[in-house]
Amino acid sequence: MARVAVVTSHPPLAAGGHLVIARALVSALQSAGHEAGLLLTPQNRFGRQASAYLANWLTDAGLAHDGRPIDQVISMRFPSYAVRHDTHACWLNHRMREYYDRWDAFSRKLSPRARLKERARRRLVHAVDRYLLARRVTRVFAQSRTVQARLRRWGGIASTVVYPPPPPRDYRCEEYGERILVVSRLTAHKRVGLVLDALADPAAAGVSCAIAGDGEEAPRLRRQARELGLGRRARFLGAVGEAGLVDALARCRAVCYPTHQEDFGLVTVEAFAAAKPVVTCTDSGGPAELVRDGENGLVTAPAAPALARALAALAAQRDLAERLGAAARRDAASFTWERALRQLLLA
Repeated sequence: MARVAVVTSHPPLAAGGHLVIARALVSALQSAGHEAGLLLTPQNRFGRQASAYLANWLTDAGLAHDGRPIDQVISMRFPSYAVRHDTHACWLNHRMREYYDRWDAFSRKLSPRARLKERARRRLVHAVDRYLLARRVTRVFAQSRTVQARLRRWGGIASTVVYPPPPPRDYRCEEYGERILVVSRLTAHKRVGLVLDALADPAAAGVSCAIAGDGEEAPRLRRQARELGLGRRARFLGAVGEAGLVDALARCRAVCYPTHQEDFGLVTVEAFAAAKPVVTCTDSGGPAELVRDGENGLVTAPAAPALARALAALAAQRDLAERLGAAARRDAASFTWERALRQLLLA
C-alpha cells in the first residue's frame, strides 16, 4: 500500500468543488487501504501569485511529519502542481483562468497600462505552468475534456481525462418534488441570473426553484428576483452544508446548472447519484460533457427562452424527470473511485 499526499491550493476562507474532490480522494485512498492525507498549499490574491508559486515550489512533499517518505503526490490546481516530488500525478481542475480561457473578458476591463502589466505576467505564468506540467510532473490527468482541451491549446500539454466520481455521501431519491434545484456558488460565471430570467419567461410560468449556495452575487440575484416579480417561485436557501445538499437533491424534481465553461461541475454527478436529471447549456463545459440531451438530462442553448422550455417540460412531466433520473443514476454508478484510483496511482 502507498503513502499518498493529495495536494491542492486553497484561498483563505473560501470553499469550492476542488476541495470536496480532494477530500473525497483522500477518503477513497484510505478506504482502499492506502495511507493518505490532504495538504493545502497557498493561493494568493490576484496579482500576488509569484509568492504562492514559490511557496508551493518550496513545499517539501517528499516526507511526512514522522520523517517517513511519501510515495506519491496527487496535485489538483494552480499553483499546487509546483510542489516537488519524483512521483507526481497532477489531476488538474484548472490553471489561473484569467490568464487562460478568461483572458479576453478579463483584459477587456483593464486600463492600457494595467493590460500591459498583466500581459507580461500572463506570459510568465504560461511559461512557468508549461515547465511544471511538462517537465516536473510525472503524468497529467484532466478532470474533464474541457480542461484537457485547455491544456492542449495553451501549452501543448498531453493529458488523460479522469472524471471525478461523486463524493461518498448518502445520496438518495425520496421524491420528484415540485421545485427545480440550483446548486452553485453565487458568482457571475455560474449564470444563476439566467435561471431567474428563464423563470420570468412566460413558458416557465408554473416553474419554481430553490437556489442553494452563497457568494458575492447573492444581493444582486435577490434584487433581480424581486424586480422580475418571481416571489416564492425563486427561493434562496443560502449555504446548506453537506446534509442539507443531500436532502435537497433527494426531494427536488431536477437540477439546473447552466454555468459557463465549467471545468468539471461536481454537482452534475451528485445530482446523477441522487437519480435527478440535470439541465445545462451547450457552452457549460464539463456538465455538457456528462449530460446527454433527452437521455439523462436536457441540454439547451444558453438563453432564457430555451432554458425556460426545458424547465417547464420537467416541471410539467414528472414521468420525464423519473425516466431521465433513472438513466442519470445508472451513469453515476459508472463513476467509481476504484476506477479513478487505478489511473491516478502511478506506482
